[in-house]
Amino acid sequence: MPELPDVTVYVECLKPRVVGEPLERTRVKSVFLVRTVDPPLAAAEGRRVTSVERLGKRVVLALEDGIFLVFHLMIAGRFRWGAPGAGIQGRIGLAAFDFPKGTLLLTEASSRRRASLHVLLGRDALKRHDPGGIEILDASPGAFREALARENHTLKRALTDPRLFSGIGNAYSDEILHRARLSPLALTSRLSAEESERLLGAAKATLLEWTRRLREEAGDGFPAKVTAFREGMAVHGRFGKPCPDCGAPVQRIVYAENETNYCASCQTGGKLLADRALSRLLRDDWPKTLAGWDELFARG
Repeated sequence: MPELPDVTVYVECLKPRVVGEPLERTRVKSVFLVRTVDPPLAAAEGRRVTSVERLGKRVVLALEDGIFLVFHLMIAGRFRWGAPGAGIQGRIGLAAFDFPKGTLLLTEASSRRRASLHVLLGRDALKRHDPGGIEILDASPGAFREALARENHTLKRALTDPRLFSGIGNAYSDEILHRARLSPLALTSRLSAEESERLLGAAKATLLEWTRRLREEAGDGFPAKVTAFREGMAVHGRFGKPCPDCGAPVQRIVYAENETNYCASCQTGGKLLADRALSRLLRDDWPKTLAGWDELFARG
């Protein structure tokens, strides 16, 4: 799912292409995309874009007369920028939005249509789509700690809760926790003041670094490869590969459709966190430490 760095760069790349330009025509292929009926999407046609904004993980096109197009890309939704009048792409194409300088294409490479578009009237309606999480890049240590303490969750869950923090998902939470040298399963209620400040520093550094990297990658073009698995990430999507800091194999916790990646050596004092799938398979043979993991595979 595109997160704060990806969405920020989408916004930055859209601004010079659409701000001040009229949305000439909308073409929707997927009946599942538009989730509102009043105002209708057709009401946006002919109106100029006044700004492009980020709302958490959402991209917002603000148009004249208080109309807002709110895009939530979910897991597999992506934007493309094409020539004026560009066709909607095959099976993955959801919609096209025609501007004088080009066409904004919305795709979703998944059989499950989760990406959404809400057409809203007025700022008050837009505010109702804000989950309320604080912006970490603007947060003071006190505000950050207050948000963490609001509910007693694991750090992984807290960082990815949009009601607490804006724009962070599965990928960058892994990177943040690795940089902070904190376990994804540590509880927010047990975090010391020093650990809280270290986590905030790691969050800001990680999000700024990856925003810069993605901005440089896009250059004067438009983001072409928006993915949760990027070369240069420390742990996310790197199960079994060496941690770039200590060389220990990256571990994972699998749950539902997601997984958490971490380095046991850097983050948990060498302790392996129970992986639901593997620990069920191995039962009593499930190793508790990296040394035990090595012994298990040495026997095999």
